[in-house]
Amino acid sequence: MTDALIHEWRLALLRKALPNVAFDGWTGKVLAAAAGEAGLDEGQVDLAFPNGVVDLICFFMAEGDRRLEDRLKSEDIAGMKVRARIAHALRTRIELDTPHREAVRRAGAVLALPTSGAAGLRALYHSVDSIWRAAGDTSTDLNFYTRRATLAAVYAATVLYWLGDESDDFADTWAFIDRRIGDVMQIEKAKKGLKKFAGRLPDPVRLLGRLRYAGPWG
Repeated sequence: MTDALIHEWRLALLRKALPNVAFDGWTGKVLAAAAGEAGLDEGQVDLAFPNGVVDLICFFMAEGDRRLEDRLKSEDIAGMKVRARIAHALRTRIELDTPHREAVRRAGAVLALPTSGAAGLRALYHSVDSIWRAAGDTSTDLNFYTRRATLAAVYAATVLYWLGDESDDFADTWAFIDRRIGDVMQIEKAKKGLKKFAGRLPDPVRLLGRLRYAGPWG
């Protein structure tokens, strides 16, 4: 059994399930019906998605991330500022899910259940990691984690906003993204300023030594 073959089964199951998810939700019944339409037996479904519907949802989200990466590779975004790249990537990621907005809504409801464990957090991390990498982030230090944690909060808030957005062409959502990304960039600036400020501070060990042996006036 090859990984490529299992991936084909996953794609087939997702394609057959998506049209029904908007009406029936992410359920075992929908997955079973998708398997029947795809001509896959129970054993093949178990190999494709050992954790059933939760795995199917995570694959749906991962496919969106993959399509985002493919889309951005075909675009010339290198000349954009980081803020513009992040905002563009986030908007593109949501636009890719627009035909399946109800599926996204129902996916969030399932992943919020205790029975889903940490699957939702892992899927969210994968999405924001894809966005940062698409924006050209190559950090490997603490910034790697703080940037993703910050964007995770922005991405989650944006998706919730988008799910309730009734404005034309989701104009309110795109404005929301711009505001939130502006907040992220302010945090990045503050971090850089704090590092510069800390670099100008005296060595705390030397300072304490001077205070220990100095008189009351230094």
